[in-house]
Parts: sequence; structure tokens; C-alpha cells
Amino acid sequence: MTNPLSFSDAGTTVLVIAKEPVPGRVKTRLTPPYPPEEAARLAQAALRDTLETVALLPVRRRVLVLAGCPGPWLPGGFEVVPQCDGGLDERIAAAFALCDGPALLVGMDTPQITPELLAPVTGSAGWRGADAWFGPAADGGFWALGMARPEPGLVRGVPMSTGRTGQAQRRRLVDAGLSVRDLPVLRDVDTAADAREVAGLSSGHFAAVHAGLARVAAP
Repeated sequence: MTNPLSFSDAGTTVLVIAKEPVPGRVKTRLTPPYPPEEAARLAQAALRDTLETVALLPVRRRVLVLAGCPGPWLPGGFEVVPQCDGGLDERIAAAFALCDGPALLVGMDTPQITPELLAPVTGSAGWRGADAWFGPAADGGFWALGMARPEPGLVRGVPMSTGRTGQAQRRRLVDAGLSVRDLPVLRDVDTAADAREVAGLSSGHFAAVHAGLARVAAP
């Protein structure tokens, strides 16, 4: 049995839920126009940017909840735990079940995040007067979810990957009596159009890989 991650005093853990960037298994909605190898390169770049941002945050624990195996893209300072089986709601719920203190979960699809963007949550006053944090995605989902006292049951059963996922998840928090604060709406990378827009908003690995692939594809 896995022991919960322990937080003996105030402090936030950040959970990054991700897939190993293996061609044909990640970012399949980018294919076409990108072949699986290029889609995986974009996925790896997005994951690197996300992890490097999380590595800069003043938090107690950084945990990569990973489907697959870690690679050279993983910076130091992370604990790696495997994702459980089941749907995305079950996998997110299981990630929160590892924590007994304030926790913020993000995915690998928003490489444009910065420490400044997450500062309202990860700063010293992040959980004063807030039971939960919610980061809505432009496609109707969510890119961030935080709970001061993680309750896996507040995620389990929420229908995922729909245009109403974010609304349903936030409503679940509110109906449980939690005070919810919102982070900005972000666009996550699912399609080629998403990739183009997000690359224009970032300056890290994702933007560089996207620009390089665009140059190769140009006539």
C-alpha cells in the first residue's frame, strides 16, 4: 500500500499528471498534421516547460504522477509515482489521495504557465480564505485544480474530456461547500491550432520546438 505524502506543516504540493511522451501515445489529436514523432516532440517540450516551471515554485513537494517511465526531460527535485488504472477522473482522484495537505494539480498541456501565474496559490497566503483553486481551460475543461484538504471523491465521477467538464468540476466543489478561487482561463494544447496559439504565448522548449517544426514544414 502506498503511504500518503506527509505534510507536517503549512505548504503546498504540486502534482503534475502526465504521460511519457512516446510517439503514438501522446497528443494523438495533433496527428495530422504532425506525424506521431513530431507530436511526441511537442508533448515532451510541453512537459519539460511545465516541470521546469514547477521546479521554480516555493512549494513543499513536487510530484510527477506519470503514465510510463521518466526520461532525461525530468529535472531534479521531483518524486515520481505511477498513475493508477481507470479513467482520468480516477487517476486525478488517486493523485489527490496521495496528499494530506494543500495540493495543486496541473497537467502537461499548458506549457505557458509561469511561477507568477501560479503565485496566488503557491505563495504564503495561497490558502487563506480559499478551500479550492480552479483553473478553467478555454475548451471547457480545466488546467489546474487545487484543494486545501484533498478529497478524492470531489473528482471521482466527474465526466472528463467534454465541453462541460470544467463547469461540472467547479460545481462539484461549490456544492461541497468549498470556497473556490479562480485562476485565469488558459488554452491547453490539443490541436494544431492550439499548439500554434500556445507557442505564441510562451518562450520555452515548446515554442522552440514548434518554431523548428514550422521551419522544416515550410516550402
